[in-house]
Amino acid sequence: MVNLTRIYTRTGDQGTTRLSNNQLVPKTDPRLEAYGTLDEANCAIGAALGLGDPGPVLCEVLSILQNDLFDVGADLSTPLDHTGPAVRIGQAQIDRVEGWCDQFSAGLPALRSFLLPGGSVASVWLNVARTVVRRAERATWSAAESIPVNEAVIRYINRLSDLLFILGRYANTQAGCEEILWAPTAPDSQTEREADVWAPVAPESQDQ
Repeated sequence: MVNLTRIYTRTGDQGTTRLSNNQLVPKTDPRLEAYGTLDEANCAIGAALGLGDPGPVLCEVLSILQNDLFDVGADLSTPLDHTGPAVRIGQAQIDRVEGWCDQFSAGLPALRSFLLPGGSVASVWLNVARTVVRRAERATWSAAESIPVNEAVIRYINRLSDLLFILGRYANTQAGCEEILWAPTAPDSQTEREADVWAPVAPESQDQ
């Protein structure tokens, strides 16, 4: 159990910090960039929860994902050769995310183009979280070039960005917001562009 008795410690004033196993490393260590970026993504998910009113189903999923992200950060901050107790991401967490991908995408319409982020507040913040998670994935791959990293962590992060994209679409559907598709700049008519706007069916009629 983590026991935070004081937030400021002055121990990082020389540009160093400690990993979970108490190993001293510079703050430029690529693992810090990776799990610091995941912390940023977690904050974006928190904004989706706090500002977006996503409903009880999404709230439960997003709350679990927030806790998972702390697990991922703990994994990244504990060297793989550490012999003591350690929080590790495994296949079970990946399977759960993939299951949610299947569950929440089942009722969504097929996409004919990329989506322009927007719509409900929850969807907007979930898309912010998605792009931050993508950046975290790149940072984790960068760390893995020089430091051993749990491969399950990278797979989890990759699946998470997919899930956040799907949940953003789901949030818009639940809010009754239209999805705007990317229309590549071309001499298309306005009518053709308007055809790329999808208005979702009201949530209560989807099961009919």
